[in-house]
Formats: sequence, structure tokens, C-alpha cells
Amino acid sequence: MNDRPPILGIILAGGLARRMGGGDKCLLPLGGQTLLQRAIANARPQVTELLLNANGNHLRFTRSGLTVLSDEYPNFPGPLAGIHAGLQWQENHRPEQQWLASFASDTPFFPDNLVSELHRRAQETGASLVLARSGEQTHPIFGLWHRSLLPAIRKALQSDQTPRLQDWAQEQKAESVIFEQTGYDPFFNINRPQDLYDAEALLPLTDRAR
Repeated sequence: MNDRPPILGIILAGGLARRMGGGDKCLLPLGGQTLLQRAIANARPQVTELLLNANGNHLRFTRSGLTVLSDEYPNFPGPLAGIHAGLQWQENHRPEQQWLASFASDTPFFPDNLVSELHRRAQETGASLVLARSGEQTHPIFGLWHRSLLPAIRKALQSDQTPRLQDWAQEQKAESVIFEQTGYDPFFNINRPQDLYDAEALLPLTDRAR
């Protein structure tokens, strides 16, 4: 953690996984571990405490050992609802903390210096939101969120149509950090069955990089 303040983390697994045929995408296996196990192993050393955002029966995630939070808004409004759940829990249970780091559960190779780099950028710029980038693409689920954003997030979720996470982040003038692609995109994510096969092929490259 170096000299960073306490930072709460949340893994987002609250989606419907339609392109994978539904179900819990994060429980799919990759190289002998589930996607969720890989996300936990990578995220946990980067934060003070780690939560999981998932909907439905929480018992299926008991083995994760994480506190599980459901969306407080109905009808699966998207990842912004997961961020809201994390920030609301932080306000209720860790009011002394200022930052929430968010991670995707379907992105098995994300950088192990993600949070430190996002926090460094926040300190440099004074931004309340910093997102990860690779190449020309922003990855809004991988972000560092200041607790002051909670009212604006709540307002967005209470609107008639919840905005796309990336569009909302742009409205907040989010800063970003570019992470290098050294043979593979560290934010390669699993959306379709074919992506699991592609991820298997990337495992040797990612193991060498760590």
C-alpha cells in the first residue's frame, strides 16, 4: 500500500452476462481458477478491504470470503449501480475513507499496480475520478472514485434513463492513466465463449509479465 491512504475496493459482478448465455460469468474457469478468484487475487493486495457487487442469492459467493453487495436500484441499471453500492457501503461503514477502487470480474489480467497509478494521478490532478486506459480505449469499470461523487451517482441512477458509465464519467471530467500493452492488453475481458479460449492462450504471456 506504500504511503497511500486506506482505499476500499469493489469487484463488479452484477451484470446479466447475456453474451455468455446468462449466469455468473465470474464463476467460469480459466487456467484452474475462476475469473472471480483471479480478480480477487489481483485486487486484494492493492486495497485495504475488498467487496463484491453481485445480484441474486449471495450464498453462491460464500467461498469468496467477501462482503457481497447487491444493487440498490432495480432492473440491472449497469455498473454505475455497483459503484453506488460500494460508495454507499463506504459511507455507512467506513466514513473515514475517501476513495473506492473498482475492478471488473471478467478481466483476468488487469495490472497489479492499477490502484497505485490511479491514486498517483488523482493526487497530481486533484481529480475526483480517474479511469484506466490502454491504447485508445478507456476502461471505465477500472477506476478510482472519490466519495464526493456519491450524490451525483445517486442522481444519475434516479433519472429516467441511466447514462452509460463512460458518458457519465466524461461529464465528471475524469482523468485517466494509460497502461502499456506488452504483448497483450491487460484489460482483455471475457464477453463471449471464444474469449475464454483466447484468454487461455494468453496465460503464458501474463505469467511471464508478473
